[in-house]
Parts: sequence; structure tokens; C-alpha cells
Amino acid sequence: MATTQSQMVADAYTERTGREIELVGVTTFGDVTKAHLAQLGGTGVFVTALRDKLLEDEIDFAVHSLKDLPTKQDPRFTLAAIPARHDHRDALVGPHKLADLAPGARVGTGSPRRVAMLSALRPDLEYVPIRGNADTRIGKVTSGELDAVVLASAGLTRIGRDAEVAQIFEVEELLPAPGQGALAVECRSDRPDLISFLSVLDDPRTRSAVTAERAVLAGLEAGCAAPVGAFAADDGHTLNLTAVVVALDGRDAVRKSAAGSPSEAANLGRLLAAEMIAEGADRLMGEHSH
Repeated sequence: MATTQSQMVADAYTERTGREIELVGVTTFGDVTKAHLAQLGGTGVFVTALRDKLLEDEIDFAVHSLKDLPTKQDPRFTLAAIPARHDHRDALVGPHKLADLAPGARVGTGSPRRVAMLSALRPDLEYVPIRGNADTRIGKVTSGELDAVVLASAGLTRIGRDAEVAQIFEVEELLPAPGQGALAVECRSDRPDLISFLSVLDDPRTRSAVTAERAVLAGLEAGCAAPVGAFAADDGHTLNLTAVVVALDGRDAVRKSAAGSPSEAANLGRLLAAEMIAEGADRLMGEHSH
């Protein structure tokens, strides 16, 4: 998926600028280890490996899934472009919709956010932690090991597996991870020429939306270990933002919405996070707190 995403971005630059872009494959420790991603400190291992290559001048720019990037920006790097976002939603892969799965059916996902939100919809199902690439995860449904898996819709489309989707969850049912469906093009901050070249793919509406979503996450991260979902849309005039914090068992949630100017995206997200904490978002871990 990373290769497909990077190739799409490279092709878009070539189309806009006529410049050839060479893809450099980077194998990271996260790709080869079988340890649970959570034990490695999440998807940060992939980001760090690519940033090291930027610092070593082995690559000019890196393409990340935006939802994998830490919310605190490292000053050594610049997000030179956030291209127009693809589908932000989550998708259920398998033969049946969620409502039609039998009680006790096994649903695979690697995300505590998805488990918590799915538990709110179907507390009677069994949620199984899985990892591996999308093909590996879908294979567990084909083999009968699992009844369904939940993955990001955008990723499935990028690798041409969207025909196997039984259901796409609207944001009322499952609020996506902050930044989901968006890519980030990152380069070193000391390369103004490159920043200017890369900026041709930047989409201002996507940037304001994901900035607001990530600001909510940043605002909650300090006081809250429960799963966070956030989605914002910029119609050119107004930025509408919705966020939710869900208890791990799905039984309790704090959900808030706000609207404001796209130019105030980060502020809107921070304010919403503060309101959510005031309403008890930080207490949703309950007996699950570590």
C-alpha cells in the first residue's frame, strides 16, 4: 500500500511538473517484525525510518499516511503538501454487512478506535486484534479464520480490493481516525526549493480539515488514552468538525461538533478537545486505565 500511495503521488508530480520522480523502497523494522505494532510504539516506527532517510539525504521527500504522523510536528521537517483526500471512511470487508453478522461472529481489526466504535454498534460480536498488510488481513476472511475485517476504505481502493467491501461506514456510525484517507508529503525544512516544488499538490481544503482533526487529537492526547475519532470538512467557507472519544468497551462516549473558519482550523480543534475533556472525555478509560 505504501508503494502504491507513493507511486500515485509521484505520478501526480510528474503530470503537473514534467519532472521524473524515482521511487526508493525503504524496508523498516516494522515491516519485518512480528511483534504487535502497539508494542513498537505504534506506526511511529515507519515514520522515523523515512525521516532518517531524509536526514541522510538518501531521499528528497517522503509520502506518509497522515494518520500515522505524530501530531507534534518535528521542526526539521515540513509538510510541503497534503494532497486532496480520498475516502475518509472505514470499510467492512466480508460477505455480510455488520447488521447481518451472526452473534459471536469474529471481526478483525488492528485499531482500538474501531473496536470501541464497533462494540457500540454490535457489542455481541468478538473483535480480534490483527496486523499485517491489507491482503493478509482480507485473507483471514477468505480462509474462514474471521467473518469480517475492518480497514480504511481509501487504502482498499488504492490497492484495487474495494469490490470485496460489504459496507462502508458513514461518519455517524464510525468516526474515522484523525487524518484518515489523507496523505502527507514531507521534506526537510532547509530545502525551500523542494518545499516550493512539492506544494503544487497541496489541497487547502484537505489541509484545513486534517489540521482541525489532528488538533483535536493533540489536545486530547495529554489527558486521554481512550480511542479518538475525528472528521472535518471544509466547504470553502466553513469548516465543520466532529470528534468523539469512546470508552474501549464502546459503552460510553463523548461526541462534540463545532464549526468555524478554515483559517482557524487548529484553534477549532484545540477548543473542541478542551470542551470534550470538560465533559469527561479523559475519564472514559474507567477501569481500563493503565
